[in-house]
Amino acid sequence: MKARLILEDRTEFIGTSFGAKGESLGEVVFNTSMTGYQEILTDPSYCGQIITMTYPLIGNYGLNRDDYESLKSNAHGLVVREYQEFASNWRNEISIGDWLKEQGIIGISGIDTRMLTRKLRKHGVMRGLLTTSDEPTDVLIERLKNSPHMHDQVARVSTKSIHISPNSGKRVVLLDFGAKHNIKRKLAELGCEVISVPYHTSATEILRFRPDGIMLSNGPGDPKDVPEAIETIKELLGKVPIFGICMGHQLIALACGADTDKLKFGHRGGNHPVKELETGRTVITPQNHGYAVTHESLEGTLLEATHIALNDGTVEGICHKEYPVFSVQYHPEFAPGPRDSEYLFAHFINLMDAFAKKGEEVYA
Repeated sequence: MKARLILEDRTEFIGTSFGAKGESLGEVVFNTSMTGYQEILTDPSYCGQIITMTYPLIGNYGLNRDDYESLKSNAHGLVVREYQEFASNWRNEISIGDWLKEQGIIGISGIDTRMLTRKLRKHGVMRGLLTTSDEPTDVLIERLKNSPHMHDQVARVSTKSIHISPNSGKRVVLLDFGAKHNIKRKLAELGCEVISVPYHTSATEILRFRPDGIMLSNGPGDPKDVPEAIETIKELLGKVPIFGICMGHQLIALACGADTDKLKFGHRGGNHPVKELETGRTVITPQNHGYAVTHESLEGTLLEATHIALNDGTVEGICHKEYPVFSVQYHPEFAPGPRDSEYLFAHFINLMDAFAKKGEEVYA
C-alpha cells in the first residue's frame, strides 16, 4: 500500500506503507542512531513526533520483550529508507511492522531519508502529515495547517498514579515527566528504592515520602508547558539532592531563573560528543531533545555550566553553586547509546550520602 508524508512547506514524499493504516500528524524529526529503534520508538520523549531514522536499514533485528523503554509508543509515525520485514536475531520476538500495527502507528519506507534530513537541518524541524489515504494533497495540507499544536505531551506520558519499587538502599522519588524504564533500572541496580510520582505532584507530597534524593526524568515537548513542575522544583531546592535528566535538566534551569529555547533541529542520536568542563574529557552521549538551556541565561543565577556540546556549544550540564543539585541534557542511562556517562548515577548516590552525613534538616 502507498503511503505519503507531507510537510507543512508542501514537500511530499511518496513511499510504501508498513505498520498501521490511517493518518497521523506530528513534528517531523530525525535520529542518527544506527541501532536502538525499539528504545527510540518507546521513549516517551518522542510523544507527538514523526521519527525519521537516518540509518538506511531498519527492522533487521526485530523487537524483544527486554528493550522497551515504556509500555507503549507515543510516537506519531516512523520514516525509514528501507524496512526489513524479516528479522534475523536470536532475541527477536516480533517484526517492527507487526508491532507498529499493534501500536496503531503508521510507517513509511522507500523515501529519500537523506533528502528529508538535509531539509530539516537546513530549515528546521517542521510539522508533517503521514497518511495511507488517497485524499488530494491540498486537502491534507489545509488539515495540517489548521491542526492545533500539542502542549500536553507530559500529561499524556507521565504516570497517572504512584508506583513503588522496593529496595534496601537510598529512597529516590522519581518525578515522572515521561521517564524511560532504564532510569529506574539503573537506580535499582544501585540498590535504590524508587517511588515514581506524576509530574504534577507537589513538593509537600514528595517530601512526605522522606526521600534521600529526587530524580527529575526526561520528557517530551517544551519545558515551559509544565509550569507547575517549575514551582515544585523551586520549593525542593536545598531540601534534598536532585538529579535532572533531559527535561528535568531544563526544568531545573527554569526554576533557578535561567531560560530555555527551541533548537533548530534538535539533538537526536547516539553519538553526540559532550565535554566535561572540570576535567576536559569528552564523552559520547545518546540524546533526544528539541529544547536547550541558553548559555547566556545562566549569568546572574546560582547555576553554572558543567558540560557543553562539542557540535554546537550548547549547554549539556549544569550544577547549583549552593545546593546539591545537578543535571545533564543527555541520557546517562544509555538506552540506547554508549555507557560513557553511567557514572553520573554513582555520583548521585555519593551526593545523597554526603548530604546525609552533613546532618541536613531535609524535611524542615
